[in-house]
Amino acid sequence: MNVTRIGGPTVLVELDGWRILVDPTFDAPGRRYSFGLGTSSVKTRGPSVPVDELGEIDVILVSHDHHADNLDDAGRALLPGARHVVTTVSGAGRLGLPNAHGLATGDTILLEAPGREPIRVGATPCRHGPPLSRRLVGDVIGFTVRRQSRAHFDLWATGDTVLTRRLRRTARHMTVDVAIVNGGGVQFGITGPVRYSMTGTDAAKLIAALEPAIAIPAHYDGWSHFRDGEAGMRTAIATAPAAVRDRVRWLPDGEPVDLGESLDPQKTAP
Repeated sequence: MNVTRIGGPTVLVELDGWRILVDPTFDAPGRRYSFGLGTSSVKTRGPSVPVDELGEIDVILVSHDHHADNLDDAGRALLPGARHVVTTVSGAGRLGLPNAHGLATGDTILLEAPGREPIRVGATPCRHGPPLSRRLVGDVIGFTVRRQSRAHFDLWATGDTVLTRRLRRTARHMTVDVAIVNGGGVQFGITGPVRYSMTGTDAAKLIAALEPAIAIPAHYDGWSHFRDGEAGMRTAIATAPAAVRDRVRWLPDGEPVDLGESLDPQKTAP
């Protein structure tokens, strides 16, 4: 498995011939985007891989389509060209694309392509804010990816979520090679102390519950609405127990990293 950090939540995963893009955001920095109910955020960093150098994409995973820090204009323009787009049920309806598949939490879909082992994509729970906030912030999901011959998950992308008992329970019951764990500790001045995503401390707790072979921090920088941010994520990981700290890989910007040598060959064998 090769993984490339592009920026924000955007990660390119190359798995056994499949090219999978998570939450595409490729707009230039400097613009302010509305998130509804008076909230907004400025994009402060651009993508480390230009969109015109991305190449063909088989699958685009969109945790939610209604916030620009997970799907911006340049990312949205990529969707029609992918073989498959997987997102929420409501998001698939809004996108209205023939290649879009909508999943609710717990649903899975088998994706096929010529000459490649099929992969099964599943939807995992997210709550993008405090209790009872779903009507305001909208539907969000995370994603599991598993090659058909595997008994465990090759990949889990958590999506944007706070740390909930349901999420920790889900993590404890999964076996995962690579986890992409979103953080940032999103807050807005207008909504006070309420958080809309995990802090670094929350991310460390989730990694401890999951015990993946590799955990990759994501979506902790590049936007003005991150209050915990990169500093909070790095501090939390650096001070976490070794069982968490030793699993974390900080990826360089824009460079594919081969994670194969870091994965247990017996665990990943078909």
